[in-house]
Amino acid sequence: GIDVSCETCPHYLILTDADVERIGALAKCAPPLRTAEHVDALWQHVHNGNVPMISSDHSPAPADMKIGENFFAIWGGISGCQSTLSLLLTEGYTRRGISLSQVAALTAGGTARRFGLWPAKGQIAIGADADLALVDIGYEAELRTEDLFYRHKHSPYVGMRLRGRVVRTFVRGATVFRDGQVHTTGSGHFVGVGNKS
Repeated sequence: GIDVSCETCPHYLILTDADVERIGALAKCAPPLRTAEHVDALWQHVHNGNVPMISSDHSPAPADMKIGENFFAIWGGISGCQSTLSLLLTEGYTRRGISLSQVAALTAGGTARRFGLWPAKGQIAIGADADLALVDIGYEAELRTEDLFYRHKHSPYVGMRLRGRVVRTFVRGATVFRDGQVHTTGSGHFVGVGNKS
C-alpha cells in the first residue's frame, strides 16, 4: 500500500564495472556500475515489468571535471540523454528481445503515469498531447563525438555502434527537431508533478 516506484538508467543496463577499467572516468557514476551478472539480472527485472521507467539520469560536466589523478575526486555522472533510446533499441530490442511497445512504455508511458501526466503525456491517443518522436529503427552507426548535441561533448557511448535515430520530434504537434537540427518554437511550458496539462 505504499506509493513507491522504481527506475533504472541505461548505463546500468549497458555498462559494467569492467567498462570503468576500460573507459575510465567517463563511466564513473553513483551508484557505481556493477558486474555483468548484475546487468543480466537487471534486464530480467525489466523483462518482468518490475522496472517501469528507464531515464537517462543525464549528468553533464565539463571535460576537465572528468579527468584527474584522484579518481574519487572526479565528477561522478554520465552524459547520456541523447543515447538512451538508441541504447535501448540496440541492447534491449535487438539483443535482449524487449518489444518496441516496451521501449515506448519504459521511456514515456511509465514516467507519465508515475508523475501524474497521464493521459495527456506518454501515449498516442485522441486527446493526448502530440508529443512524438519519429525514429528510424533501421539506422545503425557508430556514435561519434561530433554527433553529440551536448554542450560538453563526451560520453561513455562514443565509439559504440548504436541502432535507431530520432529523425523528427514534435511537442504538442509542433516540430522541435528535424533531420539533425533543433527547431525552437517556444511552444513548450513547465509541466509540474501532478499537473495534468
